[in-house]
Amino acid sequence: MKYGIVAFPSKKIQDLANTYRKRYDPHYALITPHITLKDAFDADESQMDQISSSLQQVASQFAPLQIHASRISSFYPTTNTIFFRVDPTPQLENIQKMIQEKINFGAPKHVFVPHITIAQKLSASEHDDVHGQLRMVGVDEKDVIDRFHLLYQLEDGSWTTYETYKLTGAE
Repeated sequence: MKYGIVAFPSKKIQDLANTYRKRYDPHYALITPHITLKDAFDADESQMDQISSSLQQVASQFAPLQIHASRISSFYPTTNTIFFRVDPTPQLENIQKMIQEKINFGAPKHVFVPHITIAQKLSASEHDDVHGQLRMVGVDEKDVIDRFHLLYQLEDGSWTTYETYKLTGAE
């Protein structure tokens, strides 16, 4: 089964992201706006107790995440993906690194760039047009995220929560 680890921002930020995702993200119906902490990985049911235990250890070491979505950015020319750039903080980088170390299934596909996707799989001209428009609108949203989630993928491609971990630590 395919799993992933994400942090969901507040409803306010999700609603803002969804105003764009409805139109520009073909994955709109598959998953809620999120920050990916660990890319999708394959694991079987026999590994889930260990994975869950490891994630509980991580959650107990970190305080709620302070995030700031500060601008509209793009992964162009690698992909035509547009996103809310979440300012990297030592706390956010450390939690992602610890999750990656403890849940050592599959190497990361990319360097960790905290973000919330708002558009993807656009043609080159559509990307340029949408990116230009959204950069003028901009984004400046701060939020506190007090939990992260282990998700699993259903047969229809959508993602749902397997387990939630509340951030209760001091870091």
